[in-house]
Amino acid sequence: LWINDEKITLKDARHLWGKNSKETDEILKKETHPKAVTAVVGPAGERMVKISCIVHDGADARMAGRCGVGAVMGSKNLKAVVVYGSKEASVAEPEKLRASIKAGRAIIREAAGPWGKLGTSGGIVNYEKVGNFPHQNWFLSDWGEEEATRITGQTMADTILTGQYACAHCPIACGREIQVKEGPFAPLEGKGPEYETLGVMGGLCLVDSLEAIAKASQLCDLYGLDTISTGGLVAFAIEAYQKGLITKKDTGGLELKWGTVDSLVELVEKIGKGEDIGRLLGEGVKRAAEEIGGGAIEFAIQVKGLEFPAHDPRCFYSVALSYATSNRGACHLAGWSHPYEMSLSQPDIGIAEPHERHQLEGKAEFTAKLQNLMCMFDALLLCKFAQIGGGLKVHHMVDWLNLVTGQDMGVEEFMKTGERIFNLKRLYNTRCGISRKDDSLPPRILTVKRRGGKLPPLDELLSDYYEYRGWDEDGIPLPEKLTQLNLH
Repeated sequence: LWINDEKITLKDARHLWGKNSKETDEILKKETHPKAVTAVVGPAGERMVKISCIVHDGADARMAGRCGVGAVMGSKNLKAVVVYGSKEASVAEPEKLRASIKAGRAIIREAAGPWGKLGTSGGIVNYEKVGNFPHQNWFLSDWGEEEATRITGQTMADTILTGQYACAHCPIACGREIQVKEGPFAPLEGKGPEYETLGVMGGLCLVDSLEAIAKASQLCDLYGLDTISTGGLVAFAIEAYQKGLITKKDTGGLELKWGTVDSLVELVEKIGKGEDIGRLLGEGVKRAAEEIGGGAIEFAIQVKGLEFPAHDPRCFYSVALSYATSNRGACHLAGWSHPYEMSLSQPDIGIAEPHERHQLEGKAEFTAKLQNLMCMFDALLLCKFAQIGGGLKVHHMVDWLNLVTGQDMGVEEFMKTGERIFNLKRLYNTRCGISRKDDSLPPRILTVKRRGGKLPPLDELLSDYYEYRGWDEDGIPLPEKLTQLNLH
């Protein structure tokens, strides 16, 4: 689908079918315009792999990574959307907006400075200390600081890092450029792995090789696979193999062991190509566990079918509650609450200081407010990392929205809009049969303790949360709440 200003053309893509995301991006920019932007699927999306994603702009790609949206494009035989525009966007107060953004960028740059230097993985060792970093498919309590240090942002900066890159107009530039010059994965250069990828392909699989994780990450980008789901599936497959639920007959002769780079990299290849056990794993961990049987569902770590990101709900009660109630399943970005249980605050919405991470009182309100706020981040296409270090505040977002649209919205209406969005999503889920029974966490998270964490009292958290949300005890929004939000 080629969009050039007002002209929209649906073009034959047979010559692109089967090509990886980077090749597709390069060809399309030659065929259309060098400054065009692309949203493409790789071979995984073409085959409607349930963990496939949409890849944006080739080499230093950012991903619409979760929920299998690449499969949606593949189901429509849509290989790519390419857009080029030559006109300026119209805003209500352009000069005031420029001045406000300039001031905001300076605040964000100063607050989030370390993220530019070390990237999203700069905090791995600290997360290991507090019990947030995941290990061995969420079972092992403690991996160790030495192992975690081998894959942290500082180690990357000292070894394979060659530069950094940013999304459009971003003052942080948390993206990593890497080069591997020696070893089994050399030569390898380009985009480096982020925190989530290092968490699920590193700690979750007990792999402490930056080079192997970088290779697996780049393979995911080329095939168009969600690295979070893929890492979770590799860990699940290793555990299933170790328990005897799958064998070399299923894996094409590949022996799966914790901490081995071959288990990681070769299994990612199999998922990308749909070979051997990779075909089943590409269906997602819930479906894979159901087909494998033998109790595999007990260690399929997911909510509503979506594999866990690299943040442990036992470390933060708000993460437990947010994973359970997120409209798309286990998603750290749906609430993005863990930084607000460590150091951040948002006084504009009544979060004046960090909320103690294992405190029950007020946790429902705290979590729901942040879920509502994250809905506004998503609606305005703002990056949640702008909050790092206490940079972006709600009043900045409200000011920018008003300067763009000419509205006179206040913080209260702004947050009510986020609440409306969250509840509207819940209504769609309710129509599909989602209720309290689905606002769950895996048995392992509710029964297996780990250092630095506590088992989440999920039933109590849910009851408090539903009451604060204005939902009934089964998690269905009440009529009066829908009237309040103009959703009746």
